[in-house]
Amino acid sequence: MRTTTIVATAGLAVSLLAMSPSVMACTNFLITRGATVDGSTMITYAADSHTLYGELYYRPAATHAEGEMLDVYEWDTGKYLGQIKQVPRTYAVVGNMNEHQVSIGETTYGGREELWHGPGEMDYGSLMYITLQRAKTAREAITIMGELVKEYGYVSEGESFSVADPEEVWIMDMIGKGPDERGAVWVARRIPDGYISAHANQARIRTFPLKDKKNCLYAEDVIAFARKKGYFDGPDEAFSFRDAYAPLTFSGVRFCEARVWSMFRRVNGDCEKYFPYVKGVDGAEQLPLWIKPDRKLTVHDVMELMRDHFEGSELDLTKGVGAGPYELPYRWRPLTWELDGKTYINERSTSTQQTGFSFVAQARRDMPDPIGGVFWFGVDDTNSTVYVPMYCGIREVPKPFAVGTGDFDSFSWDSAFWVFNFVSNYSYLRYKDMIVDIKKVQRELEGHFLAVQPEVEQAARALYATSPELARDYLTEYSVQQGLHVVDRWRKLGEFLLWKYLDGNVKDELGNVTHPGYPDHWYRRIVEESGDQFLERKLKGEPEETSH
Repeated sequence: MRTTTIVATAGLAVSLLAMSPSVMACTNFLITRGATVDGSTMITYAADSHTLYGELYYRPAATHAEGEMLDVYEWDTGKYLGQIKQVPRTYAVVGNMNEHQVSIGETTYGGREELWHGPGEMDYGSLMYITLQRAKTAREAITIMGELVKEYGYVSEGESFSVADPEEVWIMDMIGKGPDERGAVWVARRIPDGYISAHANQARIRTFPLKDKKNCLYAEDVIAFARKKGYFDGPDEAFSFRDAYAPLTFSGVRFCEARVWSMFRRVNGDCEKYFPYVKGVDGAEQLPLWIKPDRKLTVHDVMELMRDHFEGSELDLTKGVGAGPYELPYRWRPLTWELDGKTYINERSTSTQQTGFSFVAQARRDMPDPIGGVFWFGVDDTNSTVYVPMYCGIREVPKPFAVGTGDFDSFSWDSAFWVFNFVSNYSYLRYKDMIVDIKKVQRELEGHFLAVQPEVEQAARALYATSPELARDYLTEYSVQQGLHVVDRWRKLGEFLLWKYLDGNVKDELGNVTHPGYPDHWYRRIVEESGDQFLERKLKGEPEETSH
């Protein structure tokens, strides 16, 4: 019997996978066709982990022999899980988007601990990447995911998934059945057209329609299993997946639901009313599963939503002593800390320093699949990354982003992950100033991609009319060249920042060294803390003017 091997990242070496432990630290946004300017569907994903090496996975389409089996390795650890049956044909996958414009993202919410780590051959990462190789639509992907965990078990914690194609966008919550029972329970809901949704490490589906298969799919035993475990005893119509399998906690609200709220409030002015809920006020009105935005969104709008630090709200991470003198919107871990017997927290925003990679997956029904699907991909911190267009019909990815170019254990100027981390980590020293220079180049690059996108796609469509394969060649060349250009430009940006901000000084536009000092609010804080310790005094008989 012939056997092939797959790792959950569709090609990532097992030795690298072992360095990517699961953390409850990801964010997904979901945007339907009716909520976008150009009729795209979009989902986003920030894969946040302090040990995840960000790279762009690629797996070509393939045919497989009858009886062929697939070796499955856990995405987070590289642990061998077992074998599953291979299908006759698998589709090409670029990152988290396949050749049919189907995309999948995830966030881990955990849920009831007694349901974690069940027996089987399927973890959440394998579930995503194997499904992408098999599904032609979002609805089909959800069905396949349900079938895979039913047949092969589910070994991960509670997980939320975003699943999209050019027509539909779905949110799916899933959790296993514990160490003594194979399989998983789950529910998936289609986001109504014209609406948006989000999830960020907290299960979000509560009650759901039981007889609306067009808009809601679920495991046949999702309610019965909760009854068996003692999680629920009311009428079926009152069953809430979240309340049964992932009851709210303060951390689930403050660290997770707060990110959903911040995305919602930036596109719908009525969502400020949910702020008491995300602060953890008992009895406050809870966030809905989806909302209708006040305006239709562009791809660039969605990229910017991924760069949120709660700016302009009470949770604004650019404010307070934790931000330091230069308004750094990040707090070094741990997320919670203790002092004098009390536990305190840091805020957790969508944009964070430990992102391995992120994406905005754009799908469009009015174009051939190889052209309509754009996987906007970036590595490291979403606020300072550049989203590079990778069309879903391409045959290779840029070498600096590709699997095998680098790893988490050694720095390399050839690696996009390390080049972007060099720039972002250096900027943390004087963030308020350096981010201005970073944003200038970020806007230059992303603005160019968006500006030429219609022209590139018009050329691709003309080629596609004659030869679809020539169109794919053209888009492959375009995507690869843009990736190479971005990494080269970012290296030069890093060199420029080192030159401009050397030794805590700042060079002006003429290259002259200046000493701007700390902001007044920071000097005031120093004086408030130290009193007259640093107050300048004159000695008796000292001259009026001195120099040092």
